[in-house]
Amino acid sequence: MKTLKMILSGAALLLAAATGTALAHGDMAPQPVDTKDLPKLGEAWLPENPYRGNTKAIEIGAAAFNQNCARCHGLGAVSGGIAPDLRYLPTGLDGDEWFLTRIRGGSTRDGRVYMPKFEGILSQEAMWSIRAWLETVHEE
Repeated sequence: MKTLKMILSGAALLLAAATGTALAHGDMAPQPVDTKDLPKLGEAWLPENPYRGNTKAIEIGAAAFNQNCARCHGLGAVSGGIAPDLRYLPTGLDGDEWFLTRIRGGSTRDGRVYMPKFEGILSQEAMWSIRAWLETVHEE
């Protein structure tokens, strides 16, 4: 009986550890975002979202967010506390500026990566499509 309790306790600890790892920040392979149906934006980074209100961009952005961002920022952008709840990101140019700075450059503190850089991984079209979708779930 004592051996069974030890085995069950060990299994519970392993399960708890695995669950914590799955829910925490960690290595994640970015998923490609197919933006072939969106207008191309060129090499120069635009300061304002050109896809705001574009239904195709919003559709692409929703899928891109779920594949690349929801692990930390939560499904539907409803954060579980790991990363900022992006529903409260300001709309318009103010929010665009913060979003673009953060998604391109990531976030590090004290040498620890809190958010990876996505510049060079996701295209400008992919990033702006995510932003277009985020504005559809905005809350005050």
